[in-house]
Amino acid sequence: MTMTSRANLDQLCINTIRTLSLDAIQKANSGHPGLPLGMAPAAYVLWTKFLRHDPKDPKWFGRDRFLLSGGHGSMLLYSLLHLTGYDLSMDEIKRFRQLGSKTAGHPENILTPGVEVTTGPLGQGFANGVGMGIAQAHMAARFNKKGFAVADNYIYCICSDGDLMEGVAYEAASVAGHLKLGNLIYLYDDNRITIDGSTDLAFTEDVTKRFEACGWQVLDVADGNDLKAIETAIKAAQKVKNKPSIIRVHTIIGFGMPKQGTSKAHSDAPGEEAVRETKRNLGMPENKSFYVPKEVAAHMKKAVKNGATLSGDWNKLVAKYEKAFPELGAAFAGIRGGIGSEWEKALPKFDGTEAKATRAYSGDVINAIADAVPHLIGGSADLAPSNNTTIKSSGDIQAGKYQNRNIHYGIREHAMGSLMNGMALYGGVIPFGGTFQTFSDYMRPAVRLAALSHVQAIYVFTHDSIGLGEDGPTHQSVEHLAALHAIPNLALIRPCDAHEVREAWRAALKRSDAPTAFALSRQKVALIDRKKFADAKGLHKGAYVLAEAETKAGKATTPKLIIIATGSEVGLALQAREQLNAAGTPTRVVSMPCWEFFDAQTQKYRDEVLPPKITARLAIEAGVSQGWHKYVGPQGDTLCVDKFGESAPADDVFRAYGFTVENVTTKANKLI
Repeated sequence: MTMTSRANLDQLCINTIRTLSLDAIQKANSGHPGLPLGMAPAAYVLWTKFLRHDPKDPKWFGRDRFLLSGGHGSMLLYSLLHLTGYDLSMDEIKRFRQLGSKTAGHPENILTPGVEVTTGPLGQGFANGVGMGIAQAHMAARFNKKGFAVADNYIYCICSDGDLMEGVAYEAASVAGHLKLGNLIYLYDDNRITIDGSTDLAFTEDVTKRFEACGWQVLDVADGNDLKAIETAIKAAQKVKNKPSIIRVHTIIGFGMPKQGTSKAHSDAPGEEAVRETKRNLGMPENKSFYVPKEVAAHMKKAVKNGATLSGDWNKLVAKYEKAFPELGAAFAGIRGGIGSEWEKALPKFDGTEAKATRAYSGDVINAIADAVPHLIGGSADLAPSNNTTIKSSGDIQAGKYQNRNIHYGIREHAMGSLMNGMALYGGVIPFGGTFQTFSDYMRPAVRLAALSHVQAIYVFTHDSIGLGEDGPTHQSVEHLAALHAIPNLALIRPCDAHEVREAWRAALKRSDAPTAFALSRQKVALIDRKKFADAKGLHKGAYVLAEAETKAGKATTPKLIIIATGSEVGLALQAREQLNAAGTPTRVVSMPCWEFFDAQTQKYRDEVLPPKITARLAIEAGVSQGWHKYVGPQGDTLCVDKFGESAPADDVFRAYGFTVENVTTKANKLI
């Protein structure tokens, strides 16, 4: 093939990507043509000359990772996946943005083969890539040996002006630069246009200086259609091993469209006439829709054969590695698989434990299982001593010390959540991250995406109520339990003692396809005698009868009243139960650490715990009452916190807000 014919084929492939994207958007009468048309050349160079992937084995561990942070440009990714041989048919391309299709408006990792992360909320993909970079560096430091680079991947990302405006991207960029993650290569679609118009309306900073200040290498491609310049820039990025790289690719948004270079090219279907004009401008047949020339199909499908060779060679390398380093080989195989069940033997029994805060018990569990669960990696957003999230047997992950397991996320809660998603989706690690529960607000978008993406991430939210005390209402979590309960597919567990904390960690580590959040106390909780009361394994059903109703003589009987409580308030419920039983009001105490687990049980089990005939029910929780009424029913009541807290010692705040035995018994007696 001559240089001229190869150049012509390259251009034909690029224009096919453009028109395929445009046709899908026009057929859906919805979408964003600007990014696919502007960034098609850069994406083409990356996918055909650099990206190591196997279309027939999308989850091959040795692959490079590609993220489209500007997820609104999803048709660019779908076109690439279809043309390179992934399980994404032309019929699916034609069903872009339609009900039940694999080509959703924004890419979803659980829906479409080859989509690494769910993107769309701007900045998230950018930060996910940094998380992937951390996971890759960690795996490489642990397992790679000379001649055996079994964990050797680049993380490529296409990001937009909008991504860089989001605060989460800046937080993540700071982390990446600090850690010197040379495995990150980002292509910045620098088209200078947003929905409102020119970026000059709101975004005039020097992006190059910003990223250089964060410790990134910044490269520049003056013309986004210059394939040689794009290739040269990516090669230059690969050569720098101690810095992440961002390549400013100066593009024209909606290249080829009548309204190219304007905000009108950003989103929405352009219209049939504009599609035809765009095809004329690109030299493509204007009356052919979803047209893929034979030579383009043949050229792009080479990715299937190339991918099979790449993954096959990697599998052979791993086989040799396992023979040369049997222990490491076994560990490498194990860490890429599930965690099994042997680790459960390392869970602490907490026999004869002292009274502590549930955050402290959580730290005990982390350190008891850390060696048995090498997948576990994480830390805190600058609150490790308070969150009790330090793995004591390991050092800190820093530049050049990636083999360690403690991550200092810094005061960057939003980035922490997004990095955790990236780490989990890279594979081989189970990330956890801690902060005060009130700051879950800062990371809520990432938590929501973890739930949507079926990511196994573990959130260690401590200081979970007005029990925070003197720091006052700005830091006292009140509405956050209800807010977290509202996220589908997220399990929120508020354990009451050491034993429930142990079971909470057991549940989170077994829950491999969804995120789990812990709500943990700052203050000490009651010691619950598990020989006298029910086993904490009831946590796995979400709610269970902790203490049955008794007569004055201490014999089990049918309850007249049910007290439902969570976390630090379970101890209060047990104290009130003693008085109520003694006063002739047989009272059952139900510990309900996880609504989501309980709601998933059979109706029969739920009725056993909360018999429909017993309508006198009182829920006790130091958070807003929202959501509790489905458990207490129309004739029940709550002792909750439906206003902000106050700055004072925790015991004083609890008394002022009615969390006393006297108030509980008063409320209970009104229900009988």
